[in-house]
Amino acid sequence: MYRNLGEFIRTLESLGELKRIGIPVSPNLEITEITDRTVKKSGPALLFENVKGSSIPVLTNAFGSPRRMALALGTDDIESIADRIAVLVRPQIPGSLIDKLKLLPALAELASLPPRLVRDAPCQEVVREADASLDMLPILKCWPGDAGRFITLPMVFTRSPRSGVQNCGMYRMQVYDARTTGMHWHVHHDGARIFAQHREAGTVMDAAVALGGDPAATWSAAAPLPPDVDEMLFAGFLRKKPVEMVRCRTVDLLVPAEAEVVLEGTVDPAEERVEGPFGDHTGFYSGAAAYPVFRLRCVTHRREPVYPATIVGRPPMEDCFMGKAAERIFLPLVRVLVPEVVDLDLPVFGVFHNFAFVSIEKRYPFQAAKVMHALWGLGQMMLTKIIVVVDAGTDVHDTAEVLWRVGNNIDPQRDVIFSRGPADVLDHAAGSCTGTKMGIDATRKLPEEGISRPWPDEIAMDEGVVRRIDALWDDLGIS
Repeated sequence: MYRNLGEFIRTLESLGELKRIGIPVSPNLEITEITDRTVKKSGPALLFENVKGSSIPVLTNAFGSPRRMALALGTDDIESIADRIAVLVRPQIPGSLIDKLKLLPALAELASLPPRLVRDAPCQEVVREADASLDMLPILKCWPGDAGRFITLPMVFTRSPRSGVQNCGMYRMQVYDARTTGMHWHVHHDGARIFAQHREAGTVMDAAVALGGDPAATWSAAAPLPPDVDEMLFAGFLRKKPVEMVRCRTVDLLVPAEAEVVLEGTVDPAEERVEGPFGDHTGFYSGAAAYPVFRLRCVTHRREPVYPATIVGRPPMEDCFMGKAAERIFLPLVRVLVPEVVDLDLPVFGVFHNFAFVSIEKRYPFQAAKVMHALWGLGQMMLTKIIVVVDAGTDVHDTAEVLWRVGNNIDPQRDVIFSRGPADVLDHAAGSCTGTKMGIDATRKLPEEGISRPWPDEIAMDEGVVRRIDALWDDLGIS
C-alpha cells in the first residue's frame, strides 16, 4: 500500500499509468477538456505541473481505469477484497479447536486496524490561520455552465453531537470566495444527518476537509458504508494497515496525517446559500438550490502539495471506476442480506442509481419481486430507479444478454412492478427527492406465476460437437 498520494503517483508513473503535463494549462475548463478526452480514450492519470495562476500541481484521473482503481486499493484484483469481506460477514461457526485457531488471524487483523493518532503530520508542515485562503489552491471550474469553481474530491470530516462518532463523506464544495464554500450533501447522506443533529442542538458544526493522502482513504470517503461505520477504519482494512490521523489545529476533528491539504472550518445550521448549477455525473447539470455554507478558519498543507481533483460528466468518467469497485467490494454484504443474489451489475450508462442488473437462484414464485423490494431497502440502493432480475447463469455484466432475456422472458403487464420511494437529488426526471421505481422480472416463470405451458429450453450445441470443432477450428481457416 501507499503511505501518501506521492507514493501512489510514483507507482503509477513507474507502471506507465501516469502522464506529466508540463505545458501551461488553465484550471478554468481546460483541465476538464483534457481529462475528459483522456478518460474516454482509456488514457492515463494526468499530473498537470504548470497550472496557470498556481504553483501547485493538479492530479486528475488517478482512479480512471480498472487497473488504477485496483492499484489504488493495493491489489491486483478488486475481487480479492470482496473475498476478504466475505470471510468477515459470513464467518463459519468453528466446530473444532483447529477451526477456532484458524479464525484468530482474521480477528487479530481487525483488532490492529483502527486509525492511529499521531502528533506530527506532513499535512501540517505549513499552517495558515490568519492568512487562510482558498485562493492558493488550483480549484477547477469544470464545465461552462457551472456556477463557479468546485472542490470535487474532498474527504469531509464531521462529528455527531449525539454519539461523538466521527464521519467522513465526499461532498462537492462550490467556492464562493477565498474563505467560504457550499457543502453539497444530500438528505440521505451521513453528513446531512449529522448536520441535522447540530441544527436540533443549536450548535455550530466543526468540519475539516482533507485533500489527498492514501488513495484508499480517499476512496473510502465515497464508499457506501453503513451509518456509523468509520470510513478510516475501513480504509485501514483495505490497506491492511491503520490510517494515521492527526488532530486539527482549530476544530475538534481528526484528519489523515498524510493528506496534501486540510481545510479547517465550521458549518452554521443557520446559514444557507444557493449552490450550483454543476455539471454532474449524470451527464446533465444539476440545478441550483440552497445548501449549508462552510466557513474556512485554517489551512494546513505539505510544503509541496499536490491538488487532487476528479471530473464528472457524461459516462464513462473516473467516478464510474470508483463506483464499479464499490459494486464488487460490497457484493458479499448484499448476499448476506439478500442470500439468493448471485451477482450484481450497476452498468456504467446507469450512472450508479438508474439501473441495476441482478441474477438470483430462483426457488419459488415471485421471488424476483421479493429481491427487488429487499434491494430497495438497502442503503444507497434505495435510489435505484430500475432493477432487472434474471436467473443465475445469466452474465449480468453482459448488457446484451440481459436485454435479450428481458425481451424474451417478460410479459410487460405481468412482470413489471412499479413502486414509490426515495430518489437521488440529481435525478432531474423525478420529483423532489422522491420518484417511481420499476422492477422487471426477467426470470423463468413458474406455473404459479401464471404460465400454463412449459417454459422452453434455451438452444445450446452438444458439448462433444463443440470440443471436436474447437480442435478443428484453426485448420478451417476461418478468421
